[in-house]
Amino acid sequence: MRTLWDNPAMKLQVPFVQLPLRYDAARLLEEVERLGEEVWRPHPQGYAGNSALPLIAVNGDPSSDSISGPMRPTAHLEACPYLRQVMASLGAIWGRSRLMRLSGHAEVPKHADLAYYWRDRVRVHVPIQTQPSVRFQCGDAEVNMAAGECWIFDTWSPHRVINANPAQRIHLVADTVGGEQFWEHASGGRVPGHPAPGWQARLVAPDPASDPQLVYESENLGSVMTPWELREHLNFIVSEAAPAPQLATIHQVCQRFNAIWLGLWARYGTSEQGWADYRAALEPFAAAIESLGSNLLLRNGMRFIGAFRAMIVQAALNDDPRGAASAPVICQGPRGIPAGAAREPSAPAASIVNSTKIATVKVAHRVRNPRFAFMLCSFLPLGRCPRRHREASRRRDARARDPCPEPSDRSFLLRSLSAPPRIFGHVSPPFQTSRRQAILDAVAPPWHHAGRSGVARWSIHARIMEGSHGGAMGLPLR
Repeated sequence: MRTLWDNPAMKLQVPFVQLPLRYDAARLLEEVERLGEEVWRPHPQGYAGNSALPLIAVNGDPSSDSISGPMRPTAHLEACPYLRQVMASLGAIWGRSRLMRLSGHAEVPKHADLAYYWRDRVRVHVPIQTQPSVRFQCGDAEVNMAAGECWIFDTWSPHRVINANPAQRIHLVADTVGGEQFWEHASGGRVPGHPAPGWQARLVAPDPASDPQLVYESENLGSVMTPWELREHLNFIVSEAAPAPQLATIHQVCQRFNAIWLGLWARYGTSEQGWADYRAALEPFAAAIESLGSNLLLRNGMRFIGAFRAMIVQAALNDDPRGAASAPVICQGPRGIPAGAAREPSAPAASIVNSTKIATVKVAHRVRNPRFAFMLCSFLPLGRCPRRHREASRRRDARARDPCPEPSDRSFLLRSLSAPPRIFGHVSPPFQTSRRQAILDAVAPPWHHAGRSGVARWSIHARIMEGSHGGAMGLPLR
């Protein structure tokens, strides 16, 4: 049997699947209209002509757009018995769900749902009020979802909705991790454009005696992502990136970060005592990927960094003292970056840590071998520069036109490199002169401060370490 979704993520392999169920759209519309106009809210992303009516939200709060916390029914859903019957017939565990309304001659802009919450969830659509002219586009496919039908689609692919009719369109839009009965329905679904002899959708008629009890998700975004889930999401994002020279380096940096996260997990688990250390590891890692992947695109045409922020940075550590996370980011396509465009990463800035001092080396120009800086990552918190180095930086600012580094600065770096680096509190063998020289040679002159040149600087903090294969972080210097 053909599989319609990827494993383990629920990213569909086809743009649309119609489930073998249909409903009484007129009866659903009656229930929606009884709720009144005042319960509708503006779309969370502010799309013009779009509004929403919350049905399932965190703790049943209709004013919440959060995706972190126990999902419970709002009073609006409790007031709609047939709508609850519709959702119960799908046999799913329900997450955030809403009625979504699109006014006449309006549209849902092209976007993709790249956030952590939707990585393992399927989006269900049941049109309640619609017209044949409403077009739902996903990837290269386009369908008209008729009233009362039930559809799922690939939210990872760019999608948009166009309502060319003056009348409004209302859909039930529900997110779910699925369930045994739900996957049975999905397996029996119809893919548009593929022959399905004898296929038909079963009508789920209103039953006044029915009082269905829905099942809601209680766990979604935890306080700390496990290292095993983190590794899965990192591998997924990198595998979805369009081919680019820096992907191998990104993969190595991700592997290194996951190893650090695993160590923190072994020490703290989800304990709040470790949140500061988790944050100290996460922030410089995010800065490193921002620098490396700033111009990368995903194979779906969306920006790599947008997915990385939404799926990893915003989800790996939920330490916001204000409580549950707010509405997740919806990622729109790149602006001003043609498809397939590739630009060199911005010049990095590395902090070199040895046994006695921390020196912040601001690299103003691109390095000859960009891989060099990222091999040094051990993601330390920001260290203070020695006073002499700060003063030297100010002198370089004053003479920004001078292409030559000050001899004192070069000597300072050489002395720093000559001191035995420490790896997790243990002194490693000293660097050979050739390796120190290779590090210095990797930085293209001039060294001067980047503040006036406008070159973006990478504020990652790196530890020079010797690995089992003689290279920094266990990677060979090239």
